[in-house]
Amino acid sequence: MDMRIAIIGGGYVGLVSGACFAEFGVSVAVVEADAAKRAMLLEGKIPIYEPGLDRLVAENTAAGRLSFPATLEEGIAQAEAVFIAVGTPTRRGDGHADLTYVFAAVEQVLRALDHPAVIVTKSTVPVGTGRKIAELAQKLRPDLAIEVAANPEFLREGSAITDFMRPDRVVVGAESERAREVLQRLYRPLYLREAPIVFTGLESAELTKYAANGFLAMKITFINEMADLCEKLGADVNDVARGIGLDGRIGRKFLHAGPGFGGSCFPKDTLALMRIAEEAGAPSRLIEAVVAVNDARKEAMAGRVVAACGGSVQGLRIAVLGLAFKPETDDMREAPSLPLIQGLAAAGAQVVAFDPEAMAGARPLLPGGVIFATGVNDALAGADALVLVTEWNEFRALAPVMLRQLMRGSVVVDLRNVFDPQALRDAGFAYHGIGRA
Repeated sequence: MDMRIAIIGGGYVGLVSGACFAEFGVSVAVVEADAAKRAMLLEGKIPIYEPGLDRLVAENTAAGRLSFPATLEEGIAQAEAVFIAVGTPTRRGDGHADLTYVFAAVEQVLRALDHPAVIVTKSTVPVGTGRKIAELAQKLRPDLAIEVAANPEFLREGSAITDFMRPDRVVVGAESERAREVLQRLYRPLYLREAPIVFTGLESAELTKYAANGFLAMKITFINEMADLCEKLGADVNDVARGIGLDGRIGRKFLHAGPGFGGSCFPKDTLALMRIAEEAGAPSRLIEAVVAVNDARKEAMAGRVVAACGGSVQGLRIAVLGLAFKPETDDMREAPSLPLIQGLAAAGAQVVAFDPEAMAGARPLLPGGVIFATGVNDALAGADALVLVTEWNEFRALAPVMLRQLMRGSVVVDLRNVFDPQALRDAGFAYHGIGRA
């Protein structure tokens, strides 16, 4: 494809998007301001863990379609579209998305551009951001025909490449014929695969991203509340989830009870959506409840483990398997493992933790007394209790006989419902799941 684009920001969204666009045949320049990260990328090392991304980056770099230029000016040269994919963390104090990095990047691009281009927000930005960028473009560069578009990402960590290549839909907020034409040409390979491309106005595209994440977070929170109810009434949340999920109007995805959602998107985006709705004078009571219930749930997990251990964990050795907020990622942002381990350590437990990918990221976030195991067997050796937090496949395969041989105690707290309760009870374990009587 004879097309050149630039992506400002070589983080999760920017790097995955850049590698996938390059796979389409587009010439992609990913501009990463962090010198250390750029050096890693130039050496073929990936600063994040995402299955398949290392291969995709290596192949497209070798083919000359993907580059990591030293300067922004070099990166945006001749680019038809410039994507803004920098971080939008929660702003300290009020819950809004912090747009400092977005507008700094946009201003840099505007001052450096020497040709007409479309500036596209890929970062998750509050409603109205695209309009402000258009005003800034008109103010700083009235000499250039600069269009603005919004193209929110819907990538799931751990399956981001598949999500990009075979999306449920592509949402594009664009209000000029030229912006629509550029984005339609860019996404043509997906259109040929019959992926729907939804064209909207700027505000609609920006709100769609928040609404989608808010709704999914609400599904998770709903099934978690149903899990608590199942425990009181003697029902099984897995059966309930299957019973309602087979209804086509509801769907089976995101109906897995657990310790609460974490990660880079749901906590940040639900909080931002709550603030956006408040300021617009149309408060979202559902999203407010989702935020409150999820925060309380994550804080309550340590208490569940203490109760399973008979009311005290003082001096007990507790193996925690899984630190990342979900499997197939090393992302520790808002991970449920953090308040859980902090609570157990504060209650006097000796916590031994293991995760296949997130150990390095977890170390600076956890109390000094936490022991980081070298593997699953090391974590389980001599443990009085096992707490499964993240459902990595290697944890799913743990056999009761192996647990019996390695562990000293007999308490298993399964916060993801991946183990067979009867098999563990038959092996002499006191099994505690989520939403299971």
